[in-house]
Amino acid sequence: MNVLAVVVLVLLAGGWVVLNQIGGAKYRSIAKLQMEGLRLRALVSPMLLILDRLKVTSRFPLFFFKIQRSLQKLNGQRHSAEKTLLYVGEMMCYSWLLLMMGCLLTLAMGEITGLVIGAVLGLLLPAAMIKDLHSKVQKRDQDILLELPEMLNKIVLLVGAGETVQKAIAHCVEQKKQEKLHPLYRELIKMTDDLEGGYSFQQAFENFSKRCAVQEVSIFTTTVLLNFRRGGNDFVMALTDLSRVLWEKRKAVTRTRGEQASSKLIFPMVVIFVIVIVLVGTPAFMMMNM
Repeated sequence: MNVLAVVVLVLLAGGWVVLNQIGGAKYRSIAKLQMEGLRLRALVSPMLLILDRLKVTSRFPLFFFKIQRSLQKLNGQRHSAEKTLLYVGEMMCYSWLLLMMGCLLTLAMGEITGLVIGAVLGLLLPAAMIKDLHSKVQKRDQDILLELPEMLNKIVLLVGAGETVQKAIAHCVEQKKQEKLHPLYRELIKMTDDLEGGYSFQQAFENFSKRCAVQEVSIFTTTVLLNFRRGGNDFVMALTDLSRVLWEKRKAVTRTRGEQASSKLIFPMVVIFVIVIVLVGTPAFMMMNM
């Protein structure tokens, strides 16, 4: 078993060194892309070379499309293809490190158990990273949906008071500039920057909808673009009807989050219940044995 661990360890370490020498410089520019949560940039170049030479993206297009779609929502559309490769390369780096640690554990223990543990963790961790990525996207979409009805109410009030749609949206953004990390207002700030940069209102609004990539935002955008030229009571009524629908969806999201929070408390409560049983039952059993 020690021989197998040594062979695998040499192949992993030697393979990384060789691949880094062959194509490391070519992929270092990709490794320098700004992206949150990456910790193994220095090790990722050989993994990117493997992905490129084996043409993994063309062999598993659906898998890469889903990851790219999620990364676009979190990090924007710029360099999304390269960031997808970088994220998958990061997953491969974790698997590579865990397999190496499994080999070292096997050498220390003298049993193949360490290698098996490393291989299993090397498969589970990438799956956990993908699940975490999709969870972040889901939370981001829910944050947008929770804030959208409140912003829409403000727009309805301002438009009803005589403001134009552009000025109403700009006023809402100005009030929330301190919340620029919120996904909805981050995209709205980009939209106002586009308007100041020369984009038409329609172009800027459509780009805002594409960046959000949330169905409710698309409905909001379509409603505004179809009705804002007419103005008057028809426009206010259209936004008011949409506001009612969005408030109902906000209630559903809030209810879902509450249920998720309650389910997360089940495990700690079970653990506490077991501890209480042990603390109460142990003295009783000891007395019975006596």
